[in-house]
Amino acid sequence: MHAVHQLHQYRKSISTTTYKARGQRVIRCPLCQLAKQFCICGISPDKAQVQSTAGFLLLMYDTEVLKPSNTGKLIADLIPDTFAFLWSRTQENLELLDVLNDDKWFPLVVFPQEYADDGRKVFTNKVICPDGKRPLFVMLDGSWREAKKMFRKSPYLTKFPLVSFDAKTAVEAVSGHCQNENNGQLSPVGLDSRYTVRKTELEHQFSTAEVAARVLDMHGEATNAHLLDLWFDVFNFQYQKSVCQRNKGNVNAIENYQLYLDKIY
Repeated sequence: MHAVHQLHQYRKSISTTTYKARGQRVIRCPLCQLAKQFCICGISPDKAQVQSTAGFLLLMYDTEVLKPSNTGKLIADLIPDTFAFLWSRTQENLELLDVLNDDKWFPLVVFPQEYADDGRKVFTNKVICPDGKRPLFVMLDGSWREAKKMFRKSPYLTKFPLVSFDAKTAVEAVSGHCQNENNGQLSPVGLDSRYTVRKTELEHQFSTAEVAARVLDMHGEATNAHLLDLWFDVFNFQYQKSVCQRNKGNVNAIENYQLYLDKIY
């Protein structure tokens, strides 16, 4: 059980009413949150084999952690050093601040550069950390409206640099990077986000897991970035098996993911 699983349990424990997500009648796995017959926990990445110098801190909007469609948990499935906290505008979280102030980390807020104030450092191509420090990517996990609110109203994040990338360039990179053995795209969705579980608010908007894969690539961990992309495709396809709509995921997602695991481990 990782940080997002623990936060999910905590958020449920303090709820005064039952959270009624879309598909609330589906009997779900308590960990991956997929319908039990489509559970992917048995094939989840073995974090003991994952080599990464990166860490992730998921700052999650109130009910985001309760949504079965949330993809932040996929990051925690893969990256050993993943932290997860509920965001609050008014209540100080000392445990969160302790992580951000830990000397081993170099915190970076992942957010579009057009929202950076003058003078704020923004990494747009390669992430460069000071000697002896590891990158800690701070992900604002929620809808686009919620993420903007967290960005504006979290003063403790303003001292950290931003990590940003051009969405259209990233889409092209994913399309070329994620190829199967026959040089076909791993995802058939096209030049939009491969996240077809929820409708995005903006063109070329990415899910949290897709963004995490892009920043891992910027950090120089192309293998982990590719693995997270493939794991995301598995989740995306399996999730849609239990909804009453056409499945737009990748029918070869599990096969491609397992072939890649065999290749790298």
